[in-house]
Amino acid sequence: MKLIIQIPCFNEAETLAVALAALPRTVPGFDSVEWLVIDDGSTDRTEEVAKLCGVDYIVSHPQNQGLARAFMTGINACLALGADVIVNTDADNQYAADDIPALVKPILECRAEIVVGARPIAEIRHFSAVKKFLQRLGSFVVRIASGTEIPDAPSGFRAMSRSAALQLIVYNKYTYTLETIIQAGQLGIPITSVPVRVNEELRPSRLVKSISSYIMRNIFTILRIFVLYRPFLFFMTIGSLLFLCGMFISMRFLIYYFSGAGNGHIQSLILGAVLLSAGVGTWLMAVISSLLASNRRLLEDIRTTLNSTSRKFIPHLWSRHTQGPASSGPASGRD
Repeated sequence: MKLIIQIPCFNEAETLAVALAALPRTVPGFDSVEWLVIDDGSTDRTEEVAKLCGVDYIVSHPQNQGLARAFMTGINACLALGADVIVNTDADNQYAADDIPALVKPILECRAEIVVGARPIAEIRHFSAVKKFLQRLGSFVVRIASGTEIPDAPSGFRAMSRSAALQLIVYNKYTYTLETIIQAGQLGIPITSVPVRVNEELRPSRLVKSISSYIMRNIFTILRIFVLYRPFLFFMTIGSLLFLCGMFISMRFLIYYFSGAGNGHIQSLILGAVLLSAGVGTWLMAVISSLLASNRRLLEDIRTTLNSTSRKFIPHLWSRHTQGPASSGPASGRD
């Protein structure tokens, strides 16, 4: 059994050494534990620090592509390198690395395929009251959208089995945290959480640049994933609301019409007809989007099957085992 711990990085030279120093090299249940750093177009000494700290693999983006892309690059690299379980953590040493054995335990015991580390939000001193409220609110919305019981959805400290990693696709460029939980819930991937500890803050969060933008980005993420995985329910609900409004306004016109006062309410007739037509059109959209979603699920199943039987080429992979660039997957960095 191989465990790979991945760390997405963007200009993390100041904190990466601290985070790496805390990572374990042995974890109960695994024959080997390896580290992988995803250098997302850093312009500082991130890659140099990673090499000096003994990282096994470094995957580099020529330019910064964002946290979500870096996360998926790491997942694909870990799969190609033969990982049985993948742990994702942050380069700012936010999460206590000593909790990694507890994080992977539900996977080893076959109780879950994805495990999310739940932070003690109420006890974190460097979180403002507004941020704590937003964390709870966001987690509540994700629980509703995903049908899961994850108390800390924005947590990036998580473990996943090879099977779960093969099925996940992150469409959003901003962050992967909410999207992957919603996907897991909609795809029926067993997911759970375990309590984890946090360390003192080394630097402010780069993801939450402003509260308003953070809220809007996550709202759009949740809506987009819900539309992707529940399009029929989404469009049928909107269509039904439009149709009911059209029916109400049309009935109002008919009441006036049969009472002899219809001439003054022709606007109600026009508006009612428009809303009724929009409702029916949205229902048709629900049927079409449901068919498209079925086709997308088939394509995802094919992708999962192909990925599970192939070893992908990993561009810009540096391997400690070869002390230089490696041109392919596991064979490039091992005997």
